[in-house]
Amino acid sequence: MAHGSTIHESLTAVFQVRHFPHTITAGPEAAEQVISTPVDPQAPRTGAGFRIELGVLLWQRAMEPQTGTWSLPGGRLRDDEDLDDSARRQLAEKVDVRELWHLEQLSVFSDPHRVPGVRRIASAYLGLVPLTADPQLPPDTRWHPVSALPNMSFDHGTVARHAHTRLAAKLSYTNIAFALAPSTFTMSTLRDIYCTALGYDVDTTNLQRVLSRRKVITPTGETAAPGRTGGRPAAMYRFTDDEIRVTDEFAALRPPETTRAELPPSR
Repeated sequence: MAHGSTIHESLTAVFQVRHFPHTITAGPEAAEQVISTPVDPQAPRTGAGFRIELGVLLWQRAMEPQTGTWSLPGGRLRDDEDLDDSARRQLAEKVDVRELWHLEQLSVFSDPHRVPGVRRIASAYLGLVPLTADPQLPPDTRWHPVSALPNMSFDHGTVARHAHTRLAAKLSYTNIAFALAPSTFTMSTLRDIYCTALGYDVDTTNLQRVLSRRKVITPTGETAAPGRTGGRPAAMYRFTDDEIRVTDEFAALRPPETTRAELPPSR
């Protein structure tokens, strides 16, 4: 099929660490189950039927094609804007997400048949929102756990999974977690962020050792308020930089069955 014109659009996979119900399952039924809440860094990691997980922001289509499916925020590139500006505008206008701490272009999706009708080429972005933010979303927009995506529009599920893979990889060799974390945090909170984004457990002591050696985190000299069970107050940290940088280009955080949390990639 010949295409007489081509539309260029931006799509952004926006991620945030949030509380989700334990009972969510993937597929068409997932949409009605999702009532997520922001994470309180001082609250228990799980409880009251909720768990901490990485969420992706989606809106539900009300018109054809594929009415009722869930899409990543995005839309057509205007003649007077570049792709970065387009992605930020779409997030602000359509889903009212303005508190992005990181935005980067991921890839271009250009399959001629990725959407019906006029050909659309999509530039995909990764966007990150800090743990304590609580964007006010329109009624057709919700956070969904990345482990249980609903029925997705077109190739948007592929784009979301690609963005998650990129995020998980960058957690190993950059300081990108600064965009998911509060301004200050305990190592327990930071470990939760890494575990949810990576999809497996990370040892807190080892994580602190690795990030301190790379000068990714810096002690604030303060301690957290005592928890409900008392005990020694936890030390507070902050990220040394609030812009992304490579910390060790050969590093990789590994699942717990690996004996070390930081190993060079296989060659």
